[in-house]
Amino acid sequence: MRFINAWKDPASERLVYFAPQVIEVFERYIQGENDAEAGGILLGYVRGIHLEILEATVPTPKDRRLKYFFERLLDGHQGIAERRWRDSNGLVRYVGEWHTHPEDHPTPSGLDISEWQKLAASRRDGRPMLAAIVGRQDLRVEYMLSDGARHRLYPFSGQ
Repeated sequence: MRFINAWKDPASERLVYFAPQVIEVFERYIQGENDAEAGGILLGYVRGIHLEILEATVPTPKDRRLKYFFERLLDGHQGIAERRWRDSNGLVRYVGEWHTHPEDHPTPSGLDISEWQKLAASRRDGRPMLAAIVGRQDLRVEYMLSDGARHRLYPFSGQ
């Protein structure tokens, strides 16, 4: 496993755990030199203020994928989210988004930030939206709050 699976927001003490199968999806879609960006949604359990991410959906044929652009379309991803929510009696839910960048140490673009702000503001539960960018060597993990504030998360070792 190349990527760290436990993350912490030092501002709020919120923890995020990515299950091994989520890390496997991230690693499968690391963006090579000539690859298009990939992405999907993050599904998991809300455990108080913490998150346990169980699934990262993979790109569908209807998503728009270019070298420096990914647009997730509702077809496919929305259906998976609704099935997981229904099958778990409402315990597994949408918690955020992930996508790749063609850089070793990814940073969000202006478009990423504006899209995250829209998604966070539209959340009915008032919780922050989790965003993960998969780079070639690192993950960038952030919370986007409904007021537009961003909190960067950092690898957490349990110490």
